[in-house]
Amino acid sequence: MMKRKTLFAGALALLVVLAAFTAQSQTAIETLAIGAAAPKADVKMQSTKGAELSLNDARQQNGLLVVFSCNTCPFVVGDAEGTTGWEGRYMELNRMAAGKNMGMVLVNSNEAKREKGDNLEDMRMRATEHGFSQMNYVLDKNSDLANAFGARTTPHVFLFDKDMKLVYRGAIDDNVDNPNAVKATYLKDAMGNLASGKPVNPNDTKPVGCSIKRVVQ
Repeated sequence: MMKRKTLFAGALALLVVLAAFTAQSQTAIETLAIGAAAPKADVKMQSTKGAELSLNDARQQNGLLVVFSCNTCPFVVGDAEGTTGWEGRYMELNRMAAGKNMGMVLVNSNEAKREKGDNLEDMRMRATEHGFSQMNYVLDKNSDLANAFGARTTPHVFLFDKDMKLVYRGAIDDNVDNPNAVKATYLKDAMGNLASGKPVNPNDTKPVGCSIKRVVQ
């Protein structure tokens, strides 16, 4: 009995240490600064549409919207408690981006969940089932792009101008539960200001969502 208790205590202590290390690693990530150039813009990533795609491939005349997303986070996909999730707003954002000559790409960086709902085939199925199969949805191997961006959550959005310089980072809006109750349309405002040549203000908001599931080295 004493041996079992010792083993259990040891396992519990290890879990606590791992959780603390993961939280510390996430906190230590430095997010890409406003005005910085998009990193790894030429790196090709597997796309749900078949061909490999880089950020520079996805960019358009007036810039590029990058959304770190996934298939498994309630803040993205919604939950049984009535949360709609931000995923339901992706198509509208994609149409808005296209109308303003901006590209848009969804990036799945959940490397630690490739066998639990976030592999490429899972991504294809979700995109098809939820009506965004024509959007650019790519797999970020080893979370390399997320690490270069300092992306923290799903979702976490980064908007770049025509020169691929960052003009906005953070949240999509202020209400994940109900799109009809949104009061602050941060990302839409940023896209509108960018397209019209106006300053983006605010250009930095707090991303809200699940932590990106990186593999702890």
